[in-house]
Amino acid sequence: MAINNEEFRSWGHRAADWAADYRADLSSKPVRAPLIPGAVLQKLPLSAPETGEDMDAIFADFERVIVPGMTHWQHPRFFAYFSANAPLPSVLAEQLVNAMAAQCMLWQTSPSATELETRMMEWLREALGLPPHFSGVIQDAASLSTFAAVLMMRERALGWAGNQKGLSGQPTLRVYASQEVHTSVDKAIWMAGIGQENFVRIPVQGALRSIDPAALDAAISADRSNGLRPAGIVACVGGTSVGGTDDLRAVCAVARKYGLFVHVDAAWAGSAMICPEFRHLWTGIEDVDSLVFNPHKWLGAQSDCSVLFVREPKDLVRTLAIQPEYLKTQGADGIINYSEWSTVLGRRFRSLKIWFLLRSYGLEGLRAVIRNHVAWSVQLAERLRKTAGFRITTEPMLSLFSFRHEPPGISDLDAHNLALVKAINDDGRIYLTQSKLDGKSIIRFQAGSFDMTATDIDIAYAAITDIAGTLAP
Repeated sequence: MAINNEEFRSWGHRAADWAADYRADLSSKPVRAPLIPGAVLQKLPLSAPETGEDMDAIFADFERVIVPGMTHWQHPRFFAYFSANAPLPSVLAEQLVNAMAAQCMLWQTSPSATELETRMMEWLREALGLPPHFSGVIQDAASLSTFAAVLMMRERALGWAGNQKGLSGQPTLRVYASQEVHTSVDKAIWMAGIGQENFVRIPVQGALRSIDPAALDAAISADRSNGLRPAGIVACVGGTSVGGTDDLRAVCAVARKYGLFVHVDAAWAGSAMICPEFRHLWTGIEDVDSLVFNPHKWLGAQSDCSVLFVREPKDLVRTLAIQPEYLKTQGADGIINYSEWSTVLGRRFRSLKIWFLLRSYGLEGLRAVIRNHVAWSVQLAERLRKTAGFRITTEPMLSLFSFRHEPPGISDLDAHNLALVKAINDDGRIYLTQSKLDGKSIIRFQAGSFDMTATDIDIAYAAITDIAGTLAP
């Protein structure tokens, strides 16, 4: 049955107590849910109840059915994918946002949400060392940030005719990137109507697996000669698989030669740029047209919270804004409606958690977290390098590296490494993911949990080597 305000107060306290206990006890739990597919589904009724149920029963089922089937993303030994951190100041901000439940699509629908977002984008721009010609907007995820950027490059290449006339009869557009960019770029190409066949993959070179600028130039030149219309380049800094990082200065030089739009996906690694010593990894960022980074990954503003910076906000608004009468704000000049900077109309109050986070930790506190993760990841890579049977396949890019177990006597090393990562995850002490490098199976390690300590690196090393020993011939 529905609860009243006083009952909500009581349950709110109980939920907060549960959350505090959950966080305090996380390190004792297996990181990944030790269940088989369908185990949770079998415990759920086939139909919704006709009459309301008591909150005691609902909460009991939450603890009995839901929690055992959760993978614990806030676990200190979550080393898979990229961490989606939610430190407690961010959680508190989200509780307040949920209570107010504002729809922040326009300035007038919540002036504080709009103006705090404006200021937080300025704080982040300065913290990352970006020049003042960039303006930022919060999106829900990097996928939609990249989609907005691809739409912008499409419209600019078509002389702003794509939205109005459609793509039929227009020149065939081409977009360029290496194989190291995230698959969200592929989806953006699909959704923008450009098509997978017109997404041109350029070879990589060097230890950072950077896009080959000479090959990029040659591909663009060949497409122009064949009557195709190059639209833009998507570069990456800290690619998801093994941290692939492009030479932005070289990419931008090619782009300027042909008048192309450059978007940078720095969804994970962008947060590390609050540390000045890491900014060499995106030298040339001042010349790009747009870039995305996710504070909800390494910076600690819990999901969802992605930031898109653009050189020309008027081009973003020209691409995305629709202004019917019912969305106009009368009698207010110079305002920003951030829904006009986004592919969606509805917007949550996401800037509040950035405000809480930055004020609670301070930039130096956040830098210390990131610096520790980088140092601990390098330490683990060195320990594995010195351990018989292990090979580091890509050197640490910030806190991400990859490795492979190659003991003698194994005929199928790909199958062996896939079996190893599965056994490690089934063990529960840590959580890793696999990838492919030049066609071979590898294992990724990425340190990123806010609650991680140096001891967790020791546990990771023990889990990896212990279980590898049980699989070796």
